[in-house]
Amino acid sequence: MTSKAFTLIELIVVVSIITLMTALILPNYREGERQLALQRSAYKLAQDLRRAQEMALSSQKFDKEVPAGYGIYLNKSQPFQYILFADLDNGKDYDAGETVEILQLERQIQISSLSPVSPLTIVFTPPDPQIYISGGNVATVVLRPKTDLTKTKSVIVNKAGLIAVQ
Repeated sequence: MTSKAFTLIELIVVVSIITLMTALILPNYREGERQLALQRSAYKLAQDLRRAQEMALSSQKFDKEVPAGYGIYLNKSQPFQYILFADLDNGKDYDAGETVEILQLERQIQISSLSPVSPLTIVFTPPDPQIYISGGNVATVVLRPKTDLTKTKSVIVNKAGLIAVQ
């Protein structure tokens, strides 16, 4: 007569294998989650820069008037957010009252560095597309997880309007 049940040894082996697999996968899952959040934040910033560029080139109205341009304002003292703004006074910088939207980075992702200056302002103006970058010709925004200094993503904007994520 044969038994169709599992023996205690077989159950212990199966539980041990499942425990071992869980112990190996779980830490990598968290790291992968942080890496994906960093990548999403970098591409969202690039997308918001393109959105400001498109709003400027289409002369979209803000507060019932067409601004001189649209831009993104980044500040290291506010490392978890950046501002999409309408340049109402044609000053090529961000002023109070020009805020279109305050945009948050993903949880645990922050601005690590800004180049060439902090705060950094990138303004797109119509009709011939011109880009104004405070302090230089190329802007670099480096993002990183709050808990990991080694993993970074850079968003680079040049005077020609090219926006790249590296």
